[in-house]
Amino acid sequence: MNVLTIFLFFLLAVCSPVLGRGQRCRSSKQCDYESVCDYGYCYTIDEMFEKQHILSMSPPLLIKNGTVVNEDSMFKADVLVSNGIIQEISSSIIALPEMEVIDATDRFVIPGGIDPHTHMQMPYMGEVTKDDFLKGTEAAVAGGTTMIIDFCCPDHRNGESLTDGYKKWRGWADPKVCCDYSLSVAITMWRPETAEQMAIITSPEYGVNSFKFYMAYEGTLMVHDDELYRGMQECAKLRALARVHAENGKVIKEREIDLLKQGVTGPEGHTQSRPEEIEAEATNRACVLASQANCPLYVVHVMTRGAAAAIAHHRAQGAIVFGEPIAAGLALDGSHYYDDDWLHAARYVMSPPLSRDPTTPELLMKLLAAGELHLTGTDNCTYDCRQKSLGKGNFTKIPNGINGVEDRMSVVWEKGVHSGIIDPMRYVSITSATAAKIFNIYPKKGRIAVGSDADIVVFNPNAYRTISKNTHHHNLDFNIFEGIKCHGVAEITISRGRIVWANGKLQTVPGSGKFVPLSINSPFVFASHEKREEKKKPKIVERLE
Repeated sequence: MNVLTIFLFFLLAVCSPVLGRGQRCRSSKQCDYESVCDYGYCYTIDEMFEKQHILSMSPPLLIKNGTVVNEDSMFKADVLVSNGIIQEISSSIIALPEMEVIDATDRFVIPGGIDPHTHMQMPYMGEVTKDDFLKGTEAAVAGGTTMIIDFCCPDHRNGESLTDGYKKWRGWADPKVCCDYSLSVAITMWRPETAEQMAIITSPEYGVNSFKFYMAYEGTLMVHDDELYRGMQECAKLRALARVHAENGKVIKEREIDLLKQGVTGPEGHTQSRPEEIEAEATNRACVLASQANCPLYVVHVMTRGAAAAIAHHRAQGAIVFGEPIAAGLALDGSHYYDDDWLHAARYVMSPPLSRDPTTPELLMKLLAAGELHLTGTDNCTYDCRQKSLGKGNFTKIPNGINGVEDRMSVVWEKGVHSGIIDPMRYVSITSATAAKIFNIYPKKGRIAVGSDADIVVFNPNAYRTISKNTHHHNLDFNIFEGIKCHGVAEITISRGRIVWANGKLQTVPGSGKFVPLSINSPFVFASHEKREEKKKPKIVERLE
C-alpha cells in the first residue's frame, strides 16, 4: 500500500461521519501507521477499507406509495433518503436511475423503533448475557428496532470508575453494533468520587444523560435510600435523568430466606419472594424521594397495576415521572412460574416478575393508551437454558432475564393496535418518539421528517408472524413469546439509510452502527426545572434574638 493511499485513508478516517473519532484505542491491538481507530477500536487499513466500501455501496433509497406515520400525523407520501438522512417527503417523487425504489403500497412508513432498555453482553453472577452487541442488534433490526439504549454497569462497588466502565462497554459495543446505540450508566454504590465522575460522564465527550439506580439485588447492585436520594440530587444538578429499578431489596432478601427454609426451591419461589405490593411500595418510595430531590424520574419495567397507580398518583400531584412497561409485561402473566416443567418456569424468571394477575397486560396497554404510562422497552437480558439451570435447587440462583428486543414492535402492535386499544400514531409515540424526546435526540430520531436520520421501517400491518426460537435472531435456545401470533411485521428495516433487514434476511455489517451521544437537559424532561427549583427553596424565618 503506497504512502498516498495511506494518507488519503487517514483523511477519510478523521473526516468521515461514519469512521474515525480520534479516540484512544481500547482494543488489544496496537495502533500504528498501518491501522486506525474507529470509535476506539483498532482496525487494519484493509479492514477499514472493506467496512467503508460496504457502507458506501448503499444507493439513495426512494420509498414510494406508503403511509407515513408519526406520533401526531398519518399521510400518504413518498420518502427520499440519501447519505443516511431523510432528504425529501412529498406526494410524488420521481424515481431516478441511481435510486433503489421500495414499493410501500398498503404499508406504513414509520420511525425505526428505539428500545430504551437492554442489557447486551452484560456480566453478572459469574455469567454473561447471551446476546452480545452483534447478535443483540441483529435481533433488534430484524424486528424493526434501529436504536437501543444499553445499560452500562461499572463495578463501582469494587472501585471501578464510571468512566472506566463506560470505556469497557464502548470497547465491547463499537466493533459489533449493527444499529445505533447509546448508554445509560448504573450507579451501584455512592462513593466519595461518584458525584465528580457523574459530572465527567455527562460531558459531551462521553454523551451520557441518564443514570440507573437499583432498589433490588442487595449486595451487588442495590443502593440504599440515602444513596438513591444523593444520586437523585446529583442528577437534578446535572440535568440528567434518574432511572430506577423499583423493588424492595431488603424485604425480598428476607422473603427468599423464609421461602427456602419452607422448602420452596423452584421458580415459583421467585415470584412469591417478590409480591406485587413490593414493586408498588418501591415505586411510590422512588417517586417520593425524586420529588424531595426535585429530580425527574423514569421507572423502568413497570410490571404491575400497583406500580402504575403509584406513577399516576405522583403525576397527578405534578411530579415529572415516566413509566416504561416492557414487551413481556404487555403479553404475558406470571402463571408460567407455576408450570410443571422446571425449565419452562425458569425461562420466565426476571425482576420484577410477571404479574400474577392475568388482566394486567391489557391494563398496562390501556394505561399506555391513556398516557398514564409513556413508552415501551424490553429489558432484553438473555440467559440460555444452561445458565437458567444453574438455579436448580435454589431459585435465587436462577439468572434473571428474558428476551424481547426482536419481538417488541410486533408484540406492541398486536396487543395495542390490532386489539383496538391504540392507533398507529400512539404506537409510534410509545415505540420511538417519546424515547427520543426523553433522551434528547428528537427529531433526529423518532420521526419521519426532512433532516431526520434515515432510521425507517416499512411496516406491514396486515401481515402476521408466529414467534419462535427456531426463527428468531437471538443467541438463545428459547423464546418467552414462543407460539404467539402477532399481526404487524417489520418487512424492511433501514438504519441510517442502509437496508439492514429485508425479505426475511439480515443485511447487516458489524460495527456499522454509531454511538449516539445523549445531551443533558432534555427540554421534554427539564423545561420546568428552574421554576420547580425556585418553589422548593427553603424558607428562612428572621427572628429577633
